[in-house]
Amino acid sequence: MTDAEYVNIWMRPERPARGPKPAYSRAQITEAAVRIADAEGLEAATMRRIAAEIGAGAMSLYRYVPSRDNLVELMADRLMGEIDVTGMPSGDWRADLTRYADGLRAMWLRHPWIATVQRSLPSFGPSQLLLIERLMGVLDALVSIDENLGLMTLLNSYVEGTVREEISSAREFRRSGLSESEWMARSYPYVERLVKSGEYPIFTKIVMEARQPHLSRDDQFRYGLQRVLDCIAAALPSTAGSPMPAHREGRGEAEPAVPHGPDEIQRSGSA
Repeated sequence: MTDAEYVNIWMRPERPARGPKPAYSRAQITEAAVRIADAEGLEAATMRRIAAEIGAGAMSLYRYVPSRDNLVELMADRLMGEIDVTGMPSGDWRADLTRYADGLRAMWLRHPWIATVQRSLPSFGPSQLLLIERLMGVLDALVSIDENLGLMTLLNSYVEGTVREEISSAREFRRSGLSESEWMARSYPYVERLVKSGEYPIFTKIVMEARQPHLSRDDQFRYGLQRVLDCIAAALPSTAGSPMPAHREGRGEAEPAVPHGPDEIQRSGSA
C-alpha cells in the first residue's frame, strides 16, 4: 500500500452514505476476532475464521475491515477500552497511576496474545485517545507536556516489560510440561553447585538473601511499581505530594522471610 492509498481505519466510514444497511459492524467483527485470539492465539484470528464465527462470507468482511493491519488496530483499541479510567484525574496522582498500571497489567494477562503484536506506532483509536486524555490528565497540571510524556513512558515501559516476562514465563512452563515448583526442584542441583563454587558472589547473594524473587507475581509487580512511582514523585513539584502507601510506611503486610538456602531459588526469568 502506498502513502497515497493509505487511509487510517478511523477515517473510513463504517457504513456507506447510501445503499442498504450493512449486515455486520466493525464492533461485531472485532469482538469475534478477540474471542478467537483469546482461545487460539492472534494468528488464528483470520478473516476466514472470523467469518465462520459470525456466519458471514470471508470476502464480505473486507468491506468493513480492509486489511489485516486494520483488524489488529481494531483489536488493540478494543483491549485498551477494558482499562477503567473513569473519574481520572481524581486529584490523587499516585492512586490514579496505580489503578491504571493494575488495569493495564490485568488486560495483558487476560489477553496474552497482545504481547505478540509488534506495533510501535499508535493508531489513535477512540479507546487509546480516551486513555491519553484521562491518563496524561493526571499529571497535566503538575509538569510540562514533555515531562508528562517521559513519565508516562517510564510507567508504561515498567508495566509492559514486567507483564511480557510474566506471560513469557507462563508460556515456558507450559512448553516444558513442568510446574513452577517442579522447575525449581530440577534447577536445584545446578544452583547449589554454583553457590558452593564460590565463584559467583552476587548470584549467591541473590539466592541466599534476596526477598523480591520469592514474592508472588502480584507482590513482585507492586514492589516494582511503587519504586517507579517514587521516581515519578521525584520529578514532581514538592507541592504535588500524594499519600505514601501503607506498606511503605511500615503499616502494611509483613516483609517476607529472608531465604535461607539455595533451594529457595528465584523465579524463571528473573536475574
